[in-house]
Amino acid sequence: MRYIAYIFALLAGVALSFEGAIYGELGKTIGQLETSFYNFFVGAIILSLLWLFFGKGKISHVTKAPKWTLLGGSLGVVYLTAIVISVPFVGVGITMVAVIIGQLIMSMVIEHFGWLGSKKTRINKEKIFAVISMVIALILVN
Repeated sequence: MRYIAYIFALLAGVALSFEGAIYGELGKTIGQLETSFYNFFVGAIILSLLWLFFGKGKISHVTKAPKWTLLGGSLGVVYLTAIVISVPFVGVGITMVAVIIGQLIMSMVIEHFGWLGSKKTRINKEKIFAVISMVIALILVN
């Protein structure tokens, strides 16, 4: 099962690169905020249909969830809008490398402190070296 998760994560990365390139271009035509709106509007329609036919959870329990867990939607808006703005200026590759560096750094901090329900995993020299390597890659690609 672990390898299937790796494959899904790789496919998500592929999809995000395509999405960044497509939406960077769409942003030039219809506007950056409009592009983010379009993404979430179309996504909401598709997810509504999927939820309607395949959903097995209880969306009515959203009021019972811890309030901080509801912030995810707004973070998605920040994430996508930042990509839509960045891609036309620095390109898909540099944008995605910068996104990955941000993800690595923040995920290390979150796991180091065990925030947001994550398993505590200490920051070590290998992880620091990985981030430094990615920063060097960003500089070299630029």
